[in-house]
Amino acid sequence: MKYQAGDDIIVLHSKEEGKVVEIISDKMVLIEIRGVRFPAYVDQIDFPYFHRFTQKKVVEEKKPHQKKYIDEVPKERKSQKANIKTEDGVWLSLLPKFSFDEYDDEIVELLKIYLVNKTDKSYKLNYKQELKGEAAFELSSEVLAHHDFYLHDIPFENLNDNPNLVFEFSLLQPNKKKAPFFSIELKLKAKQVFKRIEEIKEKNEPTISYSLFTSYPDKAPVEKTDLGKLASKGYKIYDAAEITKHLEPARTIIDLHIEKLADDYSKMISSEILLLQLKEFEKWFLLAVAHRQQNLIVIHGIGTGKLREEIHEMLKQKKEVKTFINQYDHRFGYGATEIIFQY
Repeated sequence: MKYQAGDDIIVLHSKEEGKVVEIISDKMVLIEIRGVRFPAYVDQIDFPYFHRFTQKKVVEEKKPHQKKYIDEVPKERKSQKANIKTEDGVWLSLLPKFSFDEYDDEIVELLKIYLVNKTDKSYKLNYKQELKGEAAFELSSEVLAHHDFYLHDIPFENLNDNPNLVFEFSLLQPNKKKAPFFSIELKLKAKQVFKRIEEIKEKNEPTISYSLFTSYPDKAPVEKTDLGKLASKGYKIYDAAEITKHLEPARTIIDLHIEKLADDYSKMISSEILLLQLKEFEKWFLLAVAHRQQNLIVIHGIGTGKLREEIHEMLKQKKEVKTFINQYDHRFGYGATEIIFQY
């Protein structure tokens, strides 16, 4: 390997200069150009010194001044804008890192996971990698427009457990016409990934790419009920402000541990326990909305993660939810989710 981390390089096909960031294998390196990192084969780059030398312009000998008529003056060409950025959606890029075993056979050691934002919008990202139904890695960050974002590495042997990648996006600059957030899941299956690796080796391509979305979705239209028609059909119409006076008081924190909900639960099977917990959650969620509460903390515990997952799926479907987050809290650890409402 003639390159080392920190070396100046030039990309042969685009003549862009950058630096070597990391040595991936004897055939591939990770390079950085204008703050963007991406992999490149060593035969696609070179040291920039020869190029710089050959680009030096020789001073031309001055020729006697000659008159030029208007029709002889060449038309000025319109300058092309440098670095024209095209809209191509948001992609997930898997970069295999190769090594050699004791038999000198090339093997995949790990997959480097990147998020590639090819849009003019910046996003807030909540990311989670799940193995066997449990969170193995979590990350919250921002993904800037037209930038690549490194997520983490996945050891190749972990593909045997079919890791599930969960992405939740929201706009960094909120737009009333756009969805407050939306989620995407991608399950990596070992057989399919291995097939894709063989394909990129044949095509001499550095990465495997998956399209997550082309454009950020619009806000779903809210259907308005014609109260006049309902009243004409005999339905009674009540003022919502008056109804809340007769509702049970809302809570800012609810605890869904089964011992808080039932005195005798030892004979209940797991599905019965889960159903009771979800009914209790739905009750306090509706009360929080009816009272136009700003937030609600739901204590679901850690356990197998089933209750948390069910609650999160329900929250994704509710228009009153602005966002929700499951992060460490000194009172509940990772066993609680905070819901922020929007009205």
